[in-house]
Amino acid sequence: MQKKYVEDSRTEQFRLLKYEDINGANRLFGGKLMAWIDEVAGVTARRHCEAQVTTACIDNLQFKEPAFLGDMVVIIGRMTYIGRSSMEVRVDSYIEDIHGFRRPINRAYVMMVALDENERPKTVEFGLELKSETEKIEWESGKKRAELRKERRKEGF
Repeated sequence: MQKKYVEDSRTEQFRLLKYEDINGANRLFGGKLMAWIDEVAGVTARRHCEAQVTTACIDNLQFKEPAFLGDMVVIIGRMTYIGRSSMEVRVDSYIEDIHGFRRPINRAYVMMVALDENERPKTVEFGLELKSETEKIEWESGKKRAELRKERRKEGF
């Protein structure tokens, strides 16, 4: 099995918040951010597996801080774990100020599934080469989250 590095599929997206992104409380609408997170996760997974993908679930979505009109949101996706046909993508969202300082506003783990030409799950043909201790820790955590998801499915969730 060929392997790719985490950096090979890393995806970074920028969004300048406009009126249509803001909710009634004058903050970034959470559903809008969730859509952007899903998009970044999809691009990251597609880059890794070199196939079409679909979202299986979004795990552990944590809203940490609000974002406001005119803020620049930076969304970064990177691979953390590979199963047979599934891939876990960690997506971190930040507000970047005019000096380049980033403050975290959200973190999510998104499970994506590789699809064949018939839109059925297919085996991910590329493993993940882990270089840093942080990447190895993410892999082990991703493995635990995958096991928990399997248990929850057995329980009907």
